[in-house]
Amino acid sequence: MEYVLGEAHHLSELRIVLLGFMRAGKSSSGNTIMGREEFDTEGKTTQCVKRQGQVAGKQVTVVEAPGWWRDYQLEKNEIELSVSLCPPGPHALLLVVDLDNSFTETERGSVQGHLELLSERVWSHTIVLFTCGDWLGDTPIEQHIESEGESLQWLVEKCGNRYHVLNNQKREDHMQVTQLMEKIEEMVAGNRGHHYEI
Repeated sequence: MEYVLGEAHHLSELRIVLLGFMRAGKSSSGNTIMGREEFDTEGKTTQCVKRQGQVAGKQVTVVEAPGWWRDYQLEKNEIELSVSLCPPGPHALLLVVDLDNSFTETERGSVQGHLELLSERVWSHTIVLFTCGDWLGDTPIEQHIESEGESLQWLVEKCGNRYHVLNNQKREDHMQVTQLMEKIEEMVAGNRGHHYEI
């Protein structure tokens, strides 16, 4: 899917929250976005982690929320905290989905439950961030989404057909981060310049 910036204004600051299941690649994605080792990829993230720095001429804040398990009510406080750690609110919530694991109806229900703890409005500020981009090989992401079935298609549609693929094995490929920033700016422009607020 091509995103043309056109009318979209370029933001000098970007505030991003990484959400998703355990072991989906949130820490690695945070490192790829920041262009350096800022998030611990060895252990399990048990509390929100906030990092800031300059990326492609922008002041970028990335907050990684702890990985979800199944009981979203127990994780509500950390989800709300992750959003509050980038005041006045994040421009984008990146929902991290690992491409080399199937996205089933169970995952779909859990994602919906977790995100809607924030509010129904959260979907208009969310982009699906697929990790393990190397796993696709030559298969276009659109083909993978179609072949994966209804649950993943529902998720992508719920997020306004906004998605991006990161290959965290190729961190030196800065173009993948630049394209992600452009998609975030396009989404913010579609939200009339507004960030997400609880």
